[in-house]
Amino acid sequence: MKKLLCLGLVFTGLLLVMPALLVIAFSGSGTAPVGSADGTAPLTEAETSSEEVSDMADNLEVSVFRSKSEMIEEIPLEDYVTGVVASEMPASFEMEALKAQALTARTYIIQQVLQPADINLPDGAMVSDTPMHQVYHSKEELKEQWGSEYEWKINKIEEAVKGTAGQVLTFEGEPITAAFFSTSNGYTENSEDYWENEIPYLRSVESPWDQESPRYENAKRFTQTEFEQKLGITLGESAIGDIVERTEGGRVSEVVIGERTFHGRDVREKLELDSSDFTFEQLGNEVVVYTKGWGHGVGMSQYGADGMAKEGKSYKDIIQHYYQGVSVDVVDPYVPRLTAMVTGEEDAS
Repeated sequence: MKKLLCLGLVFTGLLLVMPALLVIAFSGSGTAPVGSADGTAPLTEAETSSEEVSDMADNLEVSVFRSKSEMIEEIPLEDYVTGVVASEMPASFEMEALKAQALTARTYIIQQVLQPADINLPDGAMVSDTPMHQVYHSKEELKEQWGSEYEWKINKIEEAVKGTAGQVLTFEGEPITAAFFSTSNGYTENSEDYWENEIPYLRSVESPWDQESPRYENAKRFTQTEFEQKLGITLGESAIGDIVERTEGGRVSEVVIGERTFHGRDVREKLELDSSDFTFEQLGNEVVVYTKGWGHGVGMSQYGADGMAKEGKSYKDIIQHYYQGVSVDVVDPYVPRLTAMVTGEEDAS
């Protein structure tokens, strides 16, 4: 469940004044905090309450292109975060896991508004409601999906969103790329091992809780012809191939199949596998590919977050584990820049 997101926030209502109380350095103000004894950075707490911050966040709206109606909707930021959390994480998950998801969803949007990606969207829209960005459903759509379970589910998710209202994750003065995914193979992935860039807070960490996920292990079968066509190779009579190298997170970095060399991500995408941690075997005229984990593996594991929460960890503990050296900050200092992005005055501070 991962993605890159490019969102636009629209400033409405009264002109907001940035409070004098301030910001910390978690993942976005000043320098990164010094690492603690266990090798992770201490989490700094924003010097304001969620209730105070939510008043400011209510004046921010997100321009979302709705894929079914093909219309653009202006959605209040916290309502948008609620719709994303409801769509991206099961409401049955622990409260602290839902809070962690709310914080990543909000941060993901803010970061992408400040550093928009070059994605083809209709004029006036800066994000869609699809997995291309973050999946979003309105309350009306959620009512239809959830039926009689709607009330308890939406109440629980709204509580989680309110519990983190107006908070973002920052690193060295900027909101982070708050990547997340469903299920790890027991470890998360270094960013550069799946994407091109090395991002200091997206490091490989242990995530043993994921073994409880229903998608921890999976197998996908292909006919030999289908397998060859998808990879553009021809299998010989010998073994299918060899896994040459694995990443720090245990996923395939380099594999030779049918005399061609692939990156593990390429194989995952061509075969539409759950994960780039895979092995394979040939059974007659079939090729069976076994995977561990579900998703790209970078950032926060959702099932890992739920597992940590079940052990009594807070959402800040979860965030600290999956994003190295970040801080919890308030959205207020970014309001002038966010509004400048919308009005085109990108040099405003």
